[in-house]
Amino acid sequence: MRRRTVLRRLALAGTGVGIATGTTHGHPTPTGDGTAEPAPADTPTGEDPLGVLEMETVYEVVTSPDGHTAYVATGDGIALVDLVTPTSPRLLSRRTDLLSESDSGPIQRVQDLAVSDSRLLAAGPAHPADGAHGFVVFDVSDRQDPQRIAGLELDTRIHNCHFDGRYAYLTANDRDGNPLLVVDVDAEQEAGKWSLLDADDAWTDVPTSLWPLHDVWVQDGRAYLAYWDGGTWVVDVSDPSDISLVAKVRGRTPEDLAAIEDPGTERSEPPGNDHFVTVDEGASLLGIGGESWDLGDDDSGGPSGIELYDISDPTDAELLSTLDPPPTSDPSPGGILTTAHNFELTDNRCYSAWYNGGVRVHDLTDPTAPELVFEWRDTEATSFWTAQRAAGCFVAGSTNASQGTEVQPGLYTFPDPQIRTQTATDDEGDSANGTDGTALGVGGPGFGVGSAVAAVGLAAWRARRRRD
Repeated sequence: MRRRTVLRRLALAGTGVGIATGTTHGHPTPTGDGTAEPAPADTPTGEDPLGVLEMETVYEVVTSPDGHTAYVATGDGIALVDLVTPTSPRLLSRRTDLLSESDSGPIQRVQDLAVSDSRLLAAGPAHPADGAHGFVVFDVSDRQDPQRIAGLELDTRIHNCHFDGRYAYLTANDRDGNPLLVVDVDAEQEAGKWSLLDADDAWTDVPTSLWPLHDVWVQDGRAYLAYWDGGTWVVDVSDPSDISLVAKVRGRTPEDLAAIEDPGTERSEPPGNDHFVTVDEGASLLGIGGESWDLGDDDSGGPSGIELYDISDPTDAELLSTLDPPPTSDPSPGGILTTAHNFELTDNRCYSAWYNGGVRVHDLTDPTAPELVFEWRDTEATSFWTAQRAAGCFVAGSTNASQGTEVQPGLYTFPDPQIRTQTATDDEGDSANGTDGTALGVGGPGFGVGSAVAAVGLAAWRARRRRD
């Protein structure tokens, strides 16, 4: 099916106009008549997307605390998208030319951003590029008129970032030791840094291409660091000027990595490739996503999945389960990419993106046995960068940045199986909605109620495990 046909049909779906039904469910195989082969009988199927907003460029997407707004990294800046009506996502505002006051010109490639309450952090460039390097912070309380409130030019590219409202946590891979760099955005000055070199000088013997700091997640005074083949680490950032090691969750030793003869192949195939890291609301469940390919003919390569760890004691992390990647007929870098990319852990769910492999939602009520409750893919028309829960739906950004297919970038909205589950479990058999019709645990009144449910669910699972 031609990608424009797919998007036209999704746009019609967003307006409530009847459409053909051949674009989704499971693993669709395009046919000559513009329909899709049905998924295998044992494949969970998801409903069609609720709507789509075509965009020129899409990278990371995060959602506002109330779930009504999507913030999109657009390469040249940011975009704010209204999600109040999930069937009709619409562009509210854009900001470009970030750090345009720099003598080098504005940031050329913004791929990552992070939100904290009404403040939005945008940083870049993600890769070597002309123009300024650094970040800008916006006040997004007025969704149609975001206001810059801080900005700082730095001497490093920034692939990924996190934000707690005051401190920006940045991957500073142009600096010695590929450190985590912490910047006080109110003071617009650096506050601290930490690197694997602070843990062990032996990392100086390992090619830095094997241990870039690819991602950072910060919660409750701890930073979770994805150091590619160097593994995943937890550090205490409660005092950014005195960051200290808490634990190494996984990863090979510097001695093992220093002995590798072909770093280029090693960094592209498993094991390792710690690409994205995040935790649930209670910071007791850790998700680590790998990004990998298969470079040879021996089937020893990727794609990689998402591993889930119990880190209630991070010094004694326990692997609970793995979310395997969707199937692919060509796992090479130029083929059909279905390796894990970015995802979210919230309310006993994992919302995940798998490039051409589509989007998935897993129920993690029992994290040792995740249940796939939703998936959707259109291999030719989409390549998803991330999936994030929103109000009354979940959103996913389809990007043209991946190899293997040409897609029209866009922001997709999907029905959220969490809402359906919570509604169906009302003790009286009626809809578990508030008096205004808002489903509990989604946008509006009750948004975030599921966080307590998630904590109870994980605690119950641990209690069962202790009894067993």
